[in-house]
Amino acid sequence: MAPETDRETAVREAFRAQIKAATALGSPFVARLSALAAQRLNRDTDVGRALLDWPGDASINNDLVPARLAGCLHALVLSGKDDALKTLYPPHESDDDMLWQAITNAFEAHGEFILQRLQSPPQTNEIRRCNALLPGFLTIAEIFEKPLDLLEVGASAGLNLQWDRYRYNLGGFEWGDPASPVLLQPDWQGPPPPNATITIASRLGCDLNPLDVTSAEDRRRLMSYVWADQPDRLQRLSAALDLAVGDPPPVERADALEWLPRELVKPPTGAVRVIYHSIAWQYLPASLRARGEATITEAGKRATKDQPLARLQMEADDKADGATISLQIWPTGEIRELGRVDFHGRWVKWKGW
Repeated sequence: MAPETDRETAVREAFRAQIKAATALGSPFVARLSALAAQRLNRDTDVGRALLDWPGDASINNDLVPARLAGCLHALVLSGKDDALKTLYPPHESDDDMLWQAITNAFEAHGEFILQRLQSPPQTNEIRRCNALLPGFLTIAEIFEKPLDLLEVGASAGLNLQWDRYRYNLGGFEWGDPASPVLLQPDWQGPPPPNATITIASRLGCDLNPLDVTSAEDRRRLMSYVWADQPDRLQRLSAALDLAVGDPPPVERADALEWLPRELVKPPTGAVRVIYHSIAWQYLPASLRARGEATITEAGKRATKDQPLARLQMEADDKADGATISLQIWPTGEIRELGRVDFHGRWVKWKGW
């Protein structure tokens, strides 16, 4: 047997890391799939070779190779392209040998499709992250008492641009349209968020590859990146997509580092301009993050009391318990952590401003 290459070692380590992440996020099936891949991936197929020779950083914090593969396989199941695989996917049960054989068969039968899909990073557009965003927007509205001009970086299909179309129960604090088919109800810890009045003056997002909510193929792509044993997430995503079809959120195909400077120099409107992003900024290379930070800092210097700027973030940091919810406001430049949140928005530990 040939010795394992450094790339192959890194890929197997990425799948082992995904076992822990999927377990923590409530997906035993994806944890199992990742364990099988870590142990059994080989070079017998074009897909296996492409995975084991991954040219970039395969880790779950960068190229997310395990999530890419899970999305490819789930897409085959959702599209009905592989009935044999579908009979072994949740809610069905199977043993490891049967499942891995079906996956290997899929590598051979659908190799061209999988190799093409592997080139695209996952897009989840997890709407439960609005459990962290809404209280941030309420905080901004309370501080400034102005309408909001929303600018979302990494907006995907724009489902978190339409956060005001959902209904919420944040530890007994209810907000939103009572008739909305999308209910977001996290495990809430801490005081209630501000009971402020929100007016949205405008909303716009950007993404390198925005997905079209009116396209069946793009809808299926989004669904494929939801883990197959989490039907509640699939149901919420489907309902959010249905809401978006009638009035698609505006998302421009653009690089954030080109889009932000353009948007931030537009004439002031009397509203508070709000830059926000959730589990997106961290995937930019360090050099691009630095450029983005400089762009936002420069815009902050131009902010005034009458034309303020805010930046709301839900991103990973160096702490182990989920992601931080942070808010920075200008012209003062003050920044605070508002709380912490599960990466999929299942729980929120709120502190407030």
